[in-house]
Amino acid sequence: MRARGHNPVMDIAGWEFVHVPTTGVRQAHETPIVLATEASLKGYGCLVDDPKSFPIEIVRWPAPGWRPIDVNTGDQGGVTEGVFEFCWKGETLYARNNAVGDSYLFGWSNWPEEAAATCARHRERALIWRANYHPDGGQLFYPLKGQSFVVPLALPGDDVSPEKFVTFWCEGGSGLYLHPNVWHGAVVPLDDEAEFLDRQGRVHARVSVDFVKEFGCYLAAPLRRP
Repeated sequence: MRARGHNPVMDIAGWEFVHVPTTGVRQAHETPIVLATEASLKGYGCLVDDPKSFPIEIVRWPAPGWRPIDVNTGDQGGVTEGVFEFCWKGETLYARNNAVGDSYLFGWSNWPEEAAATCARHRERALIWRANYHPDGGQLFYPLKGQSFVVPLALPGDDVSPEKFVTFWCEGGSGLYLHPNVWHGAVVPLDDEAEFLDRQGRVHARVSVDFVKEFGCYLAAPLRRP
């Protein structure tokens, strides 16, 4: 897929990344890619046309013992929202989630040791080194300029592996909502830059998998329409 759009202008100087990327392997597990539809997203989430009116699921805190959490407590953190900025700098994908104030280096379109500062060729895949899920609530990604994007997803369960991920191609014009506990790798824009409205639980707990450390490979998300 050819990178489109103007040259990136997002200034990443001074960003402090939430996670230091794990690198050093030369293996990649390429996921299957499917078109995101209401049917294919069953169990993962759904497509969203109106982000402002779409409800975000908030999960009640689990009871630590046999006594239950009181009614109307444990789920009062509410929802936060902001612009989630994504930017390809050559063959490296960066992002900043202004809803929670976190910055990321999400992946590469080439082996990281060889990733160029400028991209002179098509980006065929994104090599993603980690994924996570949020046990406290759902999350909505809505492209503010109607751009298409891809994202690898896996169904809930801590015994996750690269083979359980599927990359979904999300057509421009619709957003993507993910249920709590659904594994998601990086949202990957096809354009050099993209901005998404991000709405999610304000508590923002994360449970992560590091593909390089745990499985000796990157998760490869194809950047082609299925």
